[in-house]
Amino acid sequence: MPRNQRVAGVPADLAVILRDVGTLLLMQAGLLSLTVVVALVFGEFAPALGFLLAGGIAAGVGESCRRLFADAPDPKMKHGMVIAASGWFATAVFGGVAFSLVAWLTPVTTMAGYVPSWASWDPVTVAGATSRSSLLYFRNPLHAMFESMSGWTGSGLTMAAHEPSLPRSVQWWRSLIQYVGGVGVIVLTVTILSRPGSGSYALYRSEAREEKIHPSVVSTVRTVWKIFVGYTLLSVGLLFVALWWTQDLPLFETFWQALNHAMTGLSTGGFSVTDSSMESYNSPLVETVLLPVMTLGAIAFPIHYGLLHDREYSELYEDIQTRWLLLLLAAGIVVLSLQNLLVELPVEGYRATVASPVPTLSTAEFDAIRDGTFQWVSALSCTGFQSSPIGRWSDGGKLMLSVAMTLGGAAGSTVGGIKIIRGYTVSKGIQWQFARVFLPKSAVVSTELDGRRLDADAMNREFAEAAIVSLLWVILLLASSLVLVNVASGSYSDALFEVASAQGNVGLSSGITGPEMPAVAETMFLFNMWIGRLEIIPVLVLARSVLKGLDP
Repeated sequence: MPRNQRVAGVPADLAVILRDVGTLLLMQAGLLSLTVVVALVFGEFAPALGFLLAGGIAAGVGESCRRLFADAPDPKMKHGMVIAASGWFATAVFGGVAFSLVAWLTPVTTMAGYVPSWASWDPVTVAGATSRSSLLYFRNPLHAMFESMSGWTGSGLTMAAHEPSLPRSVQWWRSLIQYVGGVGVIVLTVTILSRPGSGSYALYRSEAREEKIHPSVVSTVRTVWKIFVGYTLLSVGLLFVALWWTQDLPLFETFWQALNHAMTGLSTGGFSVTDSSMESYNSPLVETVLLPVMTLGAIAFPIHYGLLHDREYSELYEDIQTRWLLLLLAAGIVVLSLQNLLVELPVEGYRATVASPVPTLSTAEFDAIRDGTFQWVSALSCTGFQSSPIGRWSDGGKLMLSVAMTLGGAAGSTVGGIKIIRGYTVSKGIQWQFARVFLPKSAVVSTELDGRRLDADAMNREFAEAAIVSLLWVILLLASSLVLVNVASGSYSDALFEVASAQGNVGLSSGITGPEMPAVAETMFLFNMWIGRLEIIPVLVLARSVLKGLDP
């Protein structure tokens, strides 16, 4: 576009960004409206008012931007990167407004009614008010923003120390934003916009997505949502049966917990409506049902489409990412289970601390294998459901899970982390560079990557992109862990684990994250989650555009 072109008095580049960010806010306003209905169904009138006001604010700002800059041209890739970075941040900000308004508009006496009768935790004081409901924490604007960012990015770390003490509508809102954020707020918005052409593709790619199921991006994202909703219904049914079979819960509570955990499990988000995630159930059956749910969320959507629509079962081993995901899941389960049996088992405070001297599988040994299995799948899939006290694990166990959270699952799925395809590309690139040393300069070299035959220039580009993103990711991880170990209590292994969880959008915790954590650490995590979800580059493009503009 011409350098000096303006729309409604502002530069055209800025108009493109503001218009599409405004559309993202309208999408959020729609989700808030749905949550108002949920609040009214449960008779939660104060939270309903909070969600209504938050939705009105988001709708007002979003519609103003959309109308004012309606004549802005379609976004290009440089716009898409900035729209993704600024749009995700704006979405988290307005989501935080919802948490905060609900907390401030709900009287403390009303909050007491949300605390279950069996609760034994102590009351807390925030902003001069005292309650045993974790809703009170969200009167702190930083806690509210943190919870929103964690939800939208699918991170799962939480400021709600006791989730059962939240109103049903807030529990729903936490699950809903993880559900939508797992697939992508821009993916949802592209579905709604149905905007044809390069504009939608620019937005789609800006959200760290490349593969298309159909030639049309709009058709692709609609198919993604059909697959996602179908898996959700199946997951709700399986979890309902498992909870009904193993837990002594009222029928509606069984359904409610199945629904919320299916939403956050399949989206690899990890928010829970129980007090200690999956550890509250202490149920091998529930954990077993969740294993395929979490794994499904870590497989790329085009592979799901091939399996469901085209019956291409060979893709489970022919697709590089899926094959390596399944291999890493199997290998990690074995190694982490051995780690638990040999090292974690004697640790005081572990679920079972004494192994039987007889050569049969004791309860303690079964629990060690069970926890190794569940926590490895939860970490590699970036889900963040927690079934055991990881804070009491040895440094070796935490380091293994940190590596899994850093790598993550397949690109094109709902996971965070660096992604398997980048790890594979870096590994392949190193091998390729090493092999070239032994070839004459005149040799014409090529290599195969993910079913594609690449010449030297193409391989260099692929290797450089994967290496740069991975290097930046690791540098941010190490720098943040050094900051955390100096401002929060705990060992360096705890700090590294916690940062890997935040930046990998996972949600497992060694005990550092919570309402009492230092504000510096909480603020840093907020940015770790945001940057990790967008895979760094869009955030760097945003920073560069703020300083120098979008022109070359």
